[in-house]
Amino acid sequence: MKYILPLLFVFVTSFRPPETSVYICGSSGAKKYHYKETCRGLSSCRNETVKTSLKQAQGLGLTLCGWED
Repeated sequence: MKYILPLLFVFVTSFRPPETSVYICGSSGAKKYHYKETCRGLSSCRNETVKTSLKQAQGLGLTLCGWED
């Protein structure tokens, strides 16, 4: 019984939710990120669409596309 609480603590603290993936236009002028690869805001992207993490997109200074919110 005395081992259950420490094991539960380790389990709960080690659980990490999966990172949210987003899509960005591969051009250097990209300003927005998109949750869906089919987002209307990506239709004007002339380069490849790149899948990345939300954290990385926000770290690049990108903000959520207006069509997504």
